[in-house]
Amino acid sequence: MLENREGKRIPNVTFRIIDNGKWKDVTTDDLFKGKKVIVFSLPGAFTPTCSSSHLPRFNELAPVFKENGIDDIVCMSVNDTFVMNEWKKDQEAENVTLIPDGNGAFTEGMGMLVDKSFLGFGKRSWRYSMLVDDGVVKKMFIEPQVDGDPFEVSDADTMLDYVAPKAAKPRFFTLFTKHGCPHCARAKKLLDEKHMLYEEIELSKSVTTRSLRAVCGGATTPQVFLDGKRIGSADELEAYFAS
Repeated sequence: MLENREGKRIPNVTFRIIDNGKWKDVTTDDLFKGKKVIVFSLPGAFTPTCSSSHLPRFNELAPVFKENGIDDIVCMSVNDTFVMNEWKKDQEAENVTLIPDGNGAFTEGMGMLVDKSFLGFGKRSWRYSMLVDDGVVKKMFIEPQVDGDPFEVSDADTMLDYVAPKAAKPRFFTLFTKHGCPHCARAKKLLDEKHMLYEEIELSKSVTTRSLRAVCGGATTPQVFLDGKRIGSADELEAYFAS
């Protein structure tokens, strides 16, 4: 049975990282002393659920957490610093601090080190999240100990509902664009000015005007969606904000 360490202090560990091309020691005091920190730990960088859901959503919601008293969000994994640094760049996860628990010392101290040798992974972290206040675990969300890689309770939305249940979550825009399109540039500029989160999908050989027509019934760009609902063109986006 995995240990719930609510009310206990986190392990005292020194992590070895590469920062700006140089080796550096980071201690648990550096990360947690005098701070309110959310930690989420996962089986491995670049793995499917970790890359598609776990890390991206914490990165998206980081500003909301910080508005509600959280000083930092730490992603922990039993990987080395080179892998974690590359994963951070690949994910563009600038709002999250990625920490390599390369030797598994922190994870073992948390009682969350599990054997994934059957996958060729060796010892890895079980998936969980926790709220740490000045080095003391205040709340843990531990995934059920079942076969596979469950992802039910350690997600960012569950943690935000615990930390600040009335917090407004950011809305997310998706833009279909074409290279060199001035109206696309106008739509992106407007979203940047409004400090809105958005994903840009540029038309290409793999995402064609035929794909765009199948999604929204038209082939002009940009096509703007908010939380999956179509707004339309750059003019319609301007009208949306004006209203």
